[in-house]
Amino acid sequence: MKAKAYGFFYLLIAVAAVLVTLKTLNWLPTILQKDMLRRFDSIEEVRAKLNMRDVYVPSYFPESITWPPSEILAQTKPYPAVLIIFHAPKTRDATLVISQAVSDAFTDNSLIPLVRIARAVPYDLKNRKALLEVGTCANTEPCSRLSWTENSYRIRLVMKAPPFELIKIAESMLR
Repeated sequence: MKAKAYGFFYLLIAVAAVLVTLKTLNWLPTILQKDMLRRFDSIEEVRAKLNMRDVYVPSYFPESITWPPSEILAQTKPYPAVLIIFHAPKTRDATLVISQAVSDAFTDNSLIPLVRIARAVPYDLKNRKALLEVGTCANTEPCSRLSWTENSYRIRLVMKAPPFELIKIAESMLR
């Protein structure tokens, strides 16, 4: 009877050791690659943990979009970038995506792809040269994209909506 109890005890210790090892292996990349693209819980956490002071966040949102964002992804290596994603409450599809990056290589086109661009026009966004693109998304929904350069960042907003609300959101990001 004692041998079975010791065997069970050793099995529990082995299972606990395996669980601790797996948890450590899962946690290790986050520590080793803390500057690579990863998920954050808030904009304040991005600013604090990645030492990014210039994170552009809107102060205006239409009724269909609520704060806080559904997802926040950020990195400082290989270049600083932030991706803020808002999902529609009912469908859980991305409805607004705000990206800012130092490199043009950072794109968010797969989250809300504009299938057809009907018009692309230069737009004066509070004395900044911006590009406004209006078209349709996958389900022939109206979609808009607005992009400009702010300091060293390339900022891009994409929304499943006509451009009017997107412009208000973008204007609220600028001081």
